[in-house]
Amino acid sequence: MTRGGFGVSDNVNHPPHYTNGGVECIEAIRAAMTVDAFAGYLKGNCIKYLWRYTQKGGVQDLQKCEFYLKVLISLEKEREKV
Repeated sequence: MTRGGFGVSDNVNHPPHYTNGGVECIEAIRAAMTVDAFAGYLKGNCIKYLWRYTQKGGVQDLQKCEFYLKVLISLEKEREKV
């Protein structure tokens, strides 16, 4: 799974500061967690960006929430196949 698979390369879907040595930070996080823990991480990020969007990031925070929600939906679809 890569961020690029969920949207265009930009500061919401593929910020360059979250890639190190060709590895996306979100991929490293997923590899370090159980599927349930990773789902919780994604859900928490959705909540965080929805919580703060009116005070801080506006539409960009909503787009970040959308990114994490799409990853969570993809993860849940993978789990349904099993």
